Amino acid sequence: MTAAGALLTVAVALVAISAAVVWRAAHHDDAADLDRAGAIVVLGAAQYDGDPSPVFKGRLDHALLLWEQGRADVVLTLGSNQPGDRTTEAETGRRYLIDRGIPADRVIAVPVGHTTWQSMEAASGWLREHGRTSAFLVSDPWHNARLEAMADDLGIEGHASATWTSAATSEETRSKGYLRETFAYLHYRVFGGS
Repeated sequence: MTAAGALLTVAVALVAISAAVVWRAAHHDDAADLDRAGAIVVLGAAQYDGDPSPVFKGRLDHALLLWEQGRADVVLTLGSNQPGDRTTEAETGRRYLIDRGIPADRVIAVPVGHTTWQSMEAASGWLREHGRTSAFLVSDPWHNARLEAMADDLGIEGHASATWTSAATSEETRSKGYLRETFAYLHYRVFGGS
């Protein structure tokens, strides 16, 4: 086998392993194995002038379900804003959850992060400052593996509990999510956060 052939074989194997890890993590809800964690952490997604996008709404509704089940006593909403936005993803998520019955002092907006790593870094800082070492991580299913890896690297015991009710319901959308996240997970494992 030539050097180029060997390199191609290794690359294909790494992509296949990454895809398997992403798929397996996406199809397991850690809330099935764990009753409580130190917090519920909701990863941001698009918001439109204070209204969560359908994808973000799905994540927030799942966080609300975990809250109603008594899985944690605080919810962190994450995410910054885009140029020209009047509010952040974190503030939009916070207002959404308060409007649905979670007490205002139990929902913390962490309006930091244009990337998953930046948001997770900010969340881990808040958790450490408040003596919390674990969290349910709420996003879309294909993010589970990378979120848990990031949490681990940041010293947080992360337990993925993804929504299956976001707008990303078509086979095409889900396939794109898995494909994109396969390479994002592999990139994170090779190069780390940034």
